[in-house]
Amino acid sequence: MKTFVSVLGLASLIALAACDSKQENKVENAYENQADAIDNQADNMEAMADNLSGNAENAAENAADALENKADATREAGERAADAVEKTEKH
Repeated sequence: MKTFVSVLGLASLIALAACDSKQENKVENAYENQADAIDNQADNMEAMADNLSGNAENAAENAADALENKADATREAGERAADAVEKTEKH
């Protein structure tokens, strides 16, 4: 029984350590929302490219790819910002 209680207590501590703070979530969500908006722009650009041809189609597809890369970079920046918030809260 002691072993079970110890394992349960350890599992609870690990679960608590994995929780993000409200501020950390707020920062990450702000970046995620911005990235989602950029992804929507990329989707719109891709839809527009479907109605074009030749160089115009290629240019629109390249612009959509650039927007998708920007969205990915925004998400990564959000993760780094959230990590920074987490580090400052622990000190």
